[in-house]
Amino acid sequence: MLCCIYMENLVRLLCERGVLKTKRVISAFQTIDRKEFVLHEDKENPYGDYPLSIGDEQTISQPTTVAFMLELLAVAKKDKILDVGSGSGWTTALLAHLTGTKGKVVGVEIIPKLVKLGSGNLAKYDFPHAEIFEAGETLGLPVEAPFDKILVSAADESVPQELIDQLKVGGTMVIPIQNAVCKIHKVSRTENKIEKYEGFRFVPLMH
Repeated sequence: MLCCIYMENLVRLLCERGVLKTKRVISAFQTIDRKEFVLHEDKENPYGDYPLSIGDEQTISQPTTVAFMLELLAVAKKDKILDVGSGSGWTTALLAHLTGTKGKVVGVEIIPKLVKLGSGNLAKYDFPHAEIFEAGETLGLPVEAPFDKILVSAADESVPQELIDQLKVGGTMVIPIQNAVCKIHKVSRTENKIEKYEGFRFVPLMH
């Protein structure tokens, strides 16, 4: 019962801050319990608005950041989505909730231990349309391309062309880019348009 209260308090906080806006993303945050995706030995509050370690120098992202990115991504039902840097599986599960069973979500993660962790966490939910794979030599998952949407949860130095190539025409990618400062980029393949938002921190994208 307390967990439900803490989770609702987090959702309320994110709504008050204006990062959670749409009913579908709010529903995803209310349904997918962040506690299920943190390490059991972690004594930090799983509903705190800050990143938490998931081992191997990786983190589960701050809820504010994830909410902001999902609102930018604007997932539609039936979308086919690539989740790059799936970590402990939280973003993959949120995306799977948003697409519904007629969509498809594939996560890729470069650290084998986290592939196992994320897959186990994802299995706590009935998402037959979502799966996590170990990343290969090529960034993303070209064999499953093209995708309607791509979410990247680790920072690169520039927008990777190999991920743009995996987007459908009309598709959208949300990705953090780390130069002098870290900015979240919303990339539209249709309009060749990039929107940039400052004030975030991410672990580096490994590839």
